[in-house]
Amino acid sequence: MKVLLHEMSWTEAKEYFSKNDIAIIPVGSNEQHGPQNPLGTDHLIAKTIAEETAKRTGAICLQVIPFGVSHHHRQFWGTVYVSPKTFKKYVKEVCLALNYYGVRKIVIVNGHGGNLNALTELARELREKRIFVSVFQWWPVASKLLPNIFKSDERGHAGAEETSMNLALHPHLVSVDKAVDEEIRKHAVETEGITLPLDTADYTGSGVFGKSTTASAEKGRKVFEAVINELVKHVDLLRKAKVEDLITKSKV
Repeated sequence: MKVLLHEMSWTEAKEYFSKNDIAIIPVGSNEQHGPQNPLGTDHLIAKTIAEETAKRTGAICLQVIPFGVSHHHRQFWGTVYVSPKTFKKYVKEVCLALNYYGVRKIVIVNGHGGNLNALTELARELREKRIFVSVFQWWPVASKLLPNIFKSDERGHAGAEETSMNLALHPHLVSVDKAVDEEIRKHAVETEGITLPLDTADYTGSGVFGKSTTASAEKGRKVFEAVINELVKHVDLLRKAKVEDLITKSKV
């Protein structure tokens, strides 16, 4: 059975949508991930997680949306970004297009943390339109379910955890010999409780936050399986849930 929308004919899509009200959309970014990882790390990982989940659940999966909210990485060559407003509007229109065919439940597999605020706002807006959107991010799952597989300084941006995922899923795109470890710089005016409008270049010269040299494909495979199992569980629960129990509650 086909589960990737772009591989279906329109008649096959009709058959799916006539029987199902759920879909998966992977989103990510095209931004630096240190000298060892590809710029497409976030959308490549999101795409793989989403497609594997679709295969295991039978829920349809759309093509990945590759560009995200990555303005803060712009000093590193090759980073391509869009504004939060543009990103939110684009994803919203994709969701509304799905809704035209009866989709009321959408799981967004987000590979880039910088997208989260826009996606959270979007999910709240669409719930008002009786469309329930959940957002899944793999790294909090890994931290919760596999707390001991990586140390805290290996879980930063472009660190060992993210590099391990790439080694497991896209090893031909990783230059392990270029992996570096870099301690995050602290800004001169930084104190507790303060949020500063800083860019990645203010914290690191390599683009790596912490350790990346300890990455391994074996660890990446363990993370991948753990996060897939959790997402499959969510998709199965969402599929069974009644729309009336998911939409915005009326006045109390």
